[in-house]
Amino acid sequence: MRSAAASFLNDEIIFELPTTMRLYQSGRVERLVKDDIVPPALDPNTRVKSKDVIINSSTGLSARLYLPPSSSTTDNSDRKQLPVLLYYHGGAFCVMSAASAVYHNYLNSLTAKADVLTVSVDYRLAPENPLPAAYDDSWEALRWVVDGTDPWLSDFGNLGKIFLAGDSAGGNISHNLGLKLGSAGMKVEGLVLIHSYFWGKERIGAEGDENRRSKRTAKDADGLWPVLCPGRRELDDPWINPMADGAPSLVTLGCRRVLVCVAEIDLLRDRGRLYYDKLKESGWDGEAEFMETEGEDHVFFLFKPHSSKAEEFEDRLVSFFNKV
Repeated sequence: MRSAAASFLNDEIIFELPTTMRLYQSGRVERLVKDDIVPPALDPNTRVKSKDVIINSSTGLSARLYLPPSSSTTDNSDRKQLPVLLYYHGGAFCVMSAASAVYHNYLNSLTAKADVLTVSVDYRLAPENPLPAAYDDSWEALRWVVDGTDPWLSDFGNLGKIFLAGDSAGGNISHNLGLKLGSAGMKVEGLVLIHSYFWGKERIGAEGDENRRSKRTAKDADGLWPVLCPGRRELDDPWINPMADGAPSLVTLGCRRVLVCVAEIDLLRDRGRLYYDKLKESGWDGEAEFMETEGEDHVFFLFKPHSSKAEEFEDRLVSFFNKV
């Protein structure tokens, strides 16, 4: 019988997403991404307050809530009811969290500038918790927000003006929740799909261009989905490919407005553009907007938050949330 140490050393890598995650034959997961975890606090720069809340103790589902400085008024008669932003973080469904410094810092800034009450959802990660765990958690968090049981939500939130937003995997989640809302006869104010993780079996646009500058390759995307969702490995599954045969029509999206954001050199750029075009053609009766950031790659705004293009991007989100 081999020792535990020998088994560990001989454990074979069966999938690797470079700089992000390795999956071994034994089921062991090694996360490679640098992920600084920070606690909730009063942010000294933005004056945004944050706290962590457990939504479901049995699954570990939690959220980090953010209140902008405008909530600090002591006069209840002048208290403003804030739009509520549910944010679903990215990380290919397998890394990052609501407590990751890059998300915490970004949402402090966005919460202050947009003057919204933000709920950053800490859903379970794959591959230990394969999809649909992240979808189930994200839907449960949405229902929790709608119920308004947390004092911050009941005291400060305008639960008639809810937005779902997310980047990469979070954009995918927001889309799939939008469809679920529609099928349930429900609507939120808007969806913001940022560099959304959509994919498919057939290459479109520049996806097959090996000379593109994106940090991700088509091979990476092909191999990732079966690891995340082994029960539904097909790359044209509607969860990952909204344009697949048999996918629910975008006309059923349960929201009034949609903003689709892409980055020019991102591997996922063409999927986002196609999504916007098909949404416009679908007969959906809402208002659709599109933004492309030139010369930038996937989720650039998280890692270069003070660049002029990141500030332009953030201003566009703020405008979308505050549109009357």
